Amino acid sequence: MYLSTSRAADASADPADPADPTDLADPTAPAAAKGPVRALPGTVFALGLVSLFTDVSAEMVTAVLPLYLVAGLGMSPLAFGALDGLGQGATALLRLVGGRVSDRTHRRKLVAGTGYAVSAACKAALLAVTAPWSVAVVLAADRTGKGLRTAPRDALISLSCPPGEQGRAFGVHRAMDTTGALLGPLAAFGVLWVAVDGYPAVFTVSCCFAVLGVLVLALFVRESAAPASTPTPHLAPATPPGVPAVRTLLRIPGLRRLCLTAVVLGLFTVGDSFLYLLLQRRLDLPVAWFPLLPVGTAAVFLLAAVPVGRLADRRGRHRVFLGGHLLLLGACLLLLVPLPSGPAPLPGVSRVLGVLALLGLFYAATDGVLMAAAGPLLPAGLRTTGLAVLQTAQALARFAGSLLFGAAWTLRGPGPALAGAAGCLLLALTAAAALTGRDPGEEDGPRS
Repeated sequence: MYLSTSRAADASADPADPADPTDLADPTAPAAAKGPVRALPGTVFALGLVSLFTDVSAEMVTAVLPLYLVAGLGMSPLAFGALDGLGQGATALLRLVGGRVSDRTHRRKLVAGTGYAVSAACKAALLAVTAPWSVAVVLAADRTGKGLRTAPRDALISLSCPPGEQGRAFGVHRAMDTTGALLGPLAAFGVLWVAVDGYPAVFTVSCCFAVLGVLVLALFVRESAAPASTPTPHLAPATPPGVPAVRTLLRIPGLRRLCLTAVVLGLFTVGDSFLYLLLQRRLDLPVAWFPLLPVGTAAVFLLAAVPVGRLADRRGRHRVFLGGHLLLLGACLLLLVPLPSGPAPLPGVSRVLGVLALLGLFYAATDGVLMAAAGPLLPAGLRTTGLAVLQTAQALARFAGSLLFGAAWTLRGPGPALAGAAGCLLLALTAAAALTGRDPGEEDGPRS
């Protein structure tokens, strides 16, 4: 239903239209959120479907990859961990490449589609490779595709909606994306249940979902490109020609504060994998339950993404982003509190549910909300690059934070490491709250 009306919806909600008064509206003004709720552009739903199918494909592979590489191909756990970390770092840096190419060529859909197509081809290539080093090359190429497509995709979402609806748009997209993350592992285990040792069957079905995502993007995603006359009030009136785009973007005070906030908080963000391991150790959970922990987090994320996005539009995206990290701090503290003595399993079950709920709410309040906060601050011609700069800064900070937490765990043990991370996160939240007294979008957003 949404795809059949996508062009009409996009035409009526295209913020690139210079006659559209919402182009210069305050992105977090309550007045915009209090009006009648408009249907989101079809591009948002189409990109949500693309991400849903792609996440089903990616999570099918992710669910079986450790077993396939370590047990099937004989890769050591250390080599697998190094491969995963290298892929994460490469993805963060390649977002800048995808963002800059998109803005230079004004072909965001083409760049995003190229990234999705590369990942789809890599799923097919997994059927042909057998040596650990060749699998590593294919996985690196897959991460290249993810790095290229992320910023152009988010820019397409941001440019298709007026500033006051950015949080809801990203919430809807992230909810559909998370639906794929929920379905992917279930689909992989279903295939393996039917086909014993059926890794080729998993890769084949995964490739089919990836190709379906590329087809939906090609057929139903409409690119909204702002004309050259679109005002960019955030930049200084005279931007010298030849100045690098990143330096130009960092002249926007609101973007500088968002980048600094994301980096400071990202350095002390405890990754969900570490929290799952701590849950399993502290509560002595059966190993068979471990794969269900990410599913629980994703389920909460799915339910909360849209309402939290709308809350961010009404109350301020920066405040909701900080509040999300308070929820993460709550999850850390919940893990640190000793369990009451006694054999009753109820306290342990409550602890698991509480940590998973707080972690899912943390992602709902931070993932799409950060992009929604940045979008209205950026000129349309540099929207993709600006989002890529912010994403890269946050990803590198979280990568460094994971290394720090892992080192602290190795040297001092899991309990002291978690306590130290919680204390540092509290200090980082205090610093981020003091960085600005109000939402960057309220202070530096477009003005009429």
